[in-house]
Order: sequence, then C-alpha cells, then structure tokens
Amino acid sequence: MGIPGSGLAKGLAVTLRTMTRKSVTAQYPDAQPDLPPRARGVIGLFEENCTVCMLCARECPDWCIYIDSHKETVPPAAPGGRERSRNVLDRFAIDFALCMYCGICIEVCPFDALFWSPEFEYAETDIRDLTHERDKLREWMWTVPEPPALDPAAEEPKEIAAAHKAADKLAAQQAAAAAEPPPADNATDTTGEGT
Repeated sequence: MGIPGSGLAKGLAVTLRTMTRKSVTAQYPDAQPDLPPRARGVIGLFEENCTVCMLCARECPDWCIYIDSHKETVPPAAPGGRERSRNVLDRFAIDFALCMYCGICIEVCPFDALFWSPEFEYAETDIRDLTHERDKLREWMWTVPEPPALDPAAEEPKEIAAAHKAADKLAAQQAAAAAEPPPADNATDTTGEGT
C-alpha cells in the first residue's frame, strides 16, 4: 500500500508543471482555427441541380428543411411534341437551430444539390434568425472546396467500365463493317448505251 496522500501530491506536481508552461489555447476571434478542408460547417445549396424532389426534406430526422415549389409548363422542344410540366423551386430553407448536422440530406440528394461547406461563422443573436433561406445557402455553396482527386491506382467505377465496354463493342462493329469489301456491282446496263 502506498503512502497516504501520494496521489494528491502527484496531481499537484502535474498542475505546478503545467502552470509554468506557456498556454497553447487559441483565442478564437483573434486566431482563426485551422480546420480540415472537408470540415462539416454548414450546408450549401447548388440551386441549379435541385429538382424539388423533396427527398432531403422527407429523410431529414429533424424536419428542419423547408421547401416550397410550384409547377410550370414548358413548351415542347420540337414541333409536334407535347408540353411538359416541371417543378420550380420557390423556397429552400434550413433551420440550423434544429439541424443536427448528420448529413443525411446530402447523402440522399440524387442530383448533388447539397454540399458541406467549411463555413462555421453563422451565429445569430436570436434563435429565430438561424433559419437560413436559399440565398444564404447559395452563398455558402461557393465556399465548398473541390473534391479530392481520384486515386490513379483505383479501380474504374462499374458504370464507366460498362460504358467503355459498350463503346468498344460498337467501335469494333463499325471497324468490321468498314473493313468488308463493298458488294460487287452485277447490275446490267439497261440504258442501251454500251461502251
């Protein structure tokens, strides 16, 4: 069994050693934190890719995404075609007072309209102002870093491999068709003008 109070003495020794060292705490407003480039700061919206499929709003566990849209009729692209209707985005807002930054909305978006931005300075004095509309979400979109480059030794994605295989097959068929000799012309001269 040890000497009574030895644990307390060791703890005080650590405290005294630490007190004599210079502090390494970064004072936030004066010194910006060094965040990793793909940090989860806030969600940015690339509005042109949004088709108002509502998948992000339906999958959100906090129900903090608000989307409004209306239908618009598009004239036919070619004569004789039919008119089509499409959804037009009116409102896209995220309530960051409710958001738990799980990233489900970004993962389920089939058209890559939502991205993580490393921005983190969007605090407000009133909690009701933490619902940011699409204009603000679009501003954050331009702070999203480029995705990392693909590994050159990585296996080719299955979709691209299938497309290359189909293109190679088509090119081989076209090459085989071009290599065949043209059929012999056995047609007789029916005009009566011989040589």
